[in-house]
Amino acid sequence: MKPLFWVASSKKDLLAMPDDVQDTFGYALHLAQVGKKYRLAKPLRGFGSAGVIEVVESADGSTYRAVYTVRFGEAVYALHCFQKKSTHGIATPKPDMDLIRERLKAAEAHSKRGRK
Repeated sequence: MKPLFWVASSKKDLLAMPDDVQDTFGYALHLAQVGKKYRLAKPLRGFGSAGVIEVVESADGSTYRAVYTVRFGEAVYALHCFQKKSTHGIATPKPDMDLIRERLKAAEAHSKRGRK
């Protein structure tokens, strides 16, 4: 099983979500750790390949998202867990996309340190 690393506040943010959402995202991350993909997981647009994955869940009239990467073969990195508050359709808000990009760079740096 691949190790799971939580980048920045992603674990704390997940734990603040409703229990059902935590269960879904936890299961999706577990599947990623064992080399499988959750049935509702999909590549996050704007990152080129399928290496950055998004899982969307709804609860209590709100939409929640978890973003993780399997781009670094030896581990799974939970990049961002958040409640979507945008009123502009299904697109991920720019501040969240910027944060995901920043955390992806941190995950890459962590991965490279681990290989040295």
